Amino acid sequence: MIRLTSAEQLLQELGITEPEEIDLEAIAWHVGATVKRRILDGCEARIVGAGGRAIITVNTNSAFVRQQFSIGHEIGHWHYHRGKSLVCRSDDIGGSSTGSTMLERQADKFAANLLLPNYILRPYLNQFKKLTFDTIKKTANTFGTSLPATAISLTERGPWAAMLVCHGHTGRKWFSRNAGLSDYWFPNNELHPESSAIGILYGADPDQVTPRKTSAYFWFNCREAYRQDIYEQSIYTTEGDVLSLLTF
Repeated sequence: MIRLTSAEQLLQELGITEPEEIDLEAIAWHVGATVKRRILDGCEARIVGAGGRAIITVNTNSAFVRQQFSIGHEIGHWHYHRGKSLVCRSDDIGGSSTGSTMLERQADKFAANLLLPNYILRPYLNQFKKLTFDTIKKTANTFGTSLPATAISLTERGPWAAMLVCHGHTGRKWFSRNAGLSDYWFPNNELHPESSAIGILYGADPDQVTPRKTSAYFWFNCREAYRQDIYEQSIYTTEGDVLSLLTF
């Protein structure tokens, strides 16, 4: 039997069995927190608490799915880090900052498990044979989550051998991989000139609608890469980066 995470235990405590039942404001209220949506300057969300009550404030200037993840993130802080003063910047929420503290990463993981709980997610994913951005978009629409957060969760926790890599104009920003992949699959810092991702990053090519078969050595500098093909699918992000889904 797979052990439930703290977030999943909370959901099961409330009898939640379907994606549409995940009401974050109701969940926050259940654990003693009230959610307020306000215009915030310089941060995505904050939580202020005393005793058994707290107020979570999220930035209304952000997209709704971003606000949802921020609420889950702050509920994670309330669960793990009561008594600490925390103001969460944009880079602190969502797993895209290499400088995020352990507290922020812990809150991110709680939010991911709250929005995309394994006991609901895994049966849902049985309908998909492959991991593609189409799979990710359909899952994001069903669970009401952002594309990046959904992509990270499906890459890390899905049944596929896959990796997600984000590159900007100065090189690799971050990557996430499935637990089933060996550590020697470590993506290169710079994009290979023959990868599809480089044309998308610099605006020469459109997003890839379907994955493209390519050599693994375009992406990895290890012995195994020279005798294996992988599938690459890359898209341009709203932040001006390229996000690449690599499946083995």
